[in-house]
Amino acid sequence: MTGPRDRLLPSEDLGASWRAVRPRPAGIHLDSAASSRQSHRALEAAAHHARHESELGGYVAEATADDLLQQGRSVLGGLVGMAAADVAFVESAQAALVALLSGWRLPAGSRVACLPGEYAPNVAQLRAAGLRPEPLPVDDLGRADVEGVDRLLATDPPRLVHLTHIGSHRGLLQPAREIAALCRAAGVPLVLDAAQSLGHVDVDLGADVVYGTSRKWLTGPRGVGMLFARPAIASQLVPVLPEPEGEPPLRAFESGEAHVAGRIGLVVAVGEHLAAGPDRVRGRLAALGRATRELLDGVAGWRVVEPVEEPTATTTLRPPDEVDVLRTRTRLLTEQGIVVSAIGPERAPGEMTGPVLRVSPHLDATIEDLEALAAAL
Repeated sequence: MTGPRDRLLPSEDLGASWRAVRPRPAGIHLDSAASSRQSHRALEAAAHHARHESELGGYVAEATADDLLQQGRSVLGGLVGMAAADVAFVESAQAALVALLSGWRLPAGSRVACLPGEYAPNVAQLRAAGLRPEPLPVDDLGRADVEGVDRLLATDPPRLVHLTHIGSHRGLLQPAREIAALCRAAGVPLVLDAAQSLGHVDVDLGADVVYGTSRKWLTGPRGVGMLFARPAIASQLVPVLPEPEGEPPLRAFESGEAHVAGRIGLVVAVGEHLAAGPDRVRGRLAALGRATRELLDGVAGWRVVEPVEEPTATTTLRPPDEVDVLRTRTRLLTEQGIVVSAIGPERAPGEMTGPVLRVSPHLDATIEDLEALAAAL
């Protein structure tokens, strides 16, 4: 039987280079599903633009960065199989969902199929828009049942399907490619929440709408999100104000009071992601997830939720009886300098029965970091 020590992580050169271009962490950062560590170049690019805003004025500085921002829209669009015209910069993944729902103006009471374990704020936004969330069929793990979804679309299709690609409370990868194909055949739009999957797994899967954030696996700044919508959907969206003349329709959903420096930092971070090689990034992240599960399952009574071979870097741990997850997270941070997340059941009340500890290393993590967490637990 082999363990993580016997299985070398792939692309060790990638891990070393990822570490080398970032500030040295104050402790052990294993919390990329919350917010990743930016590189020196991303930090410097954002700071450089902020200085330009002070020197030239904010709107003049933004105009000088227009070509770079347009390159960023093009590259980001490519990650999800769309074009630059299909991309809008917003402030967060939640802001993207709000912009989409406010612009789409679907009839009140329209049915939206989503996972039983859907992220609670997403459900709240759907209901606030007057829509009616209904559960997709899933297996015992909470993964969408492709055959069940096929039957649902054939016999009682909803107005749209909303699928969270990877949950924030569980590192389970949903079969988004298969569901996108089924939705396309049925003529039902698919909206993909990619907040936990952009930069983590493949997101070029054929969804009609994708939305995500900068701060997680793409390792960009906080305060920046993205909305991607194919032309057939974008043409249905009605903004509060019309788009500027000659601009793509989706541009009307970009805030004029924007954190442009953050968008610049994201564009640099996405360039670094592409330079690293998305396939290599995904392979190393998946291997880190496997190593995490192998090392932590059963340690001091903590149990891993995900299958060991799940191709994600996010691992969630159920606590032993009478162990307080929030206190454990606080102890790990204050006594060991280890950064992880405590996730309460309110995050996904349709699926969670109690709190979990979430561990989400990025490329720069090492087996030694994971062993330090095991020892601290």
